[in-house]
Amino acid sequence: MPDTTADSPELRQAADSLAGRFPGAVLSSAVEKGELAVRLRKEDLAAVLFFLKDEMGFNALDDIIVLDNIRSSGDGGKRFTVLYQLYRFPGFVRLRLAVDVGENEALDSAVPVYRSVDWAEREAFDMFGVRFEGHPGLRRIYMPDEFEGHPLRKDFPLGGRDGGI
Repeated sequence: MPDTTADSPELRQAADSLAGRFPGAVLSSAVEKGELAVRLRKEDLAAVLFFLKDEMGFNALDDIIVLDNIRSSGDGGKRFTVLYQLYRFPGFVRLRLAVDVGENEALDSAVPVYRSVDWAEREAFDMFGVRFEGHPGLRRIYMPDEFEGHPLRKDFPLGGRDGGI
């Protein structure tokens, strides 16, 4: 599929609105597989999420996904990419936000905008160590509190530490 928004007026409107409202925040945007994919600066995440929900009608945040970029982090890139999958109903318009965050950095929590992301942010924290500023209860949900490390990071030993979890 070509990386243009010519085939979807709704995606063109969303891309143009974001670029106009947040000119320094949008690092790139393209249509991929029927959804608008936007890469943002992490400092603008909360403002963009509020705008997308309140003014653009993206009323559902389905999930967040964390990618561990351990190989590119040595080249000056950020360790993690966090993907936010948003939908606008009715009409089923999809938008994916990508935000890069360093290992010792934090993202603003999306919970004040989309309550449904509460557990997904806790999972990202528990499994990858990504922190979310302003989250109402950021703590482990799968691993015991005394567990050291984050098991879905690419540098976590496959057999666990000390022969087990």
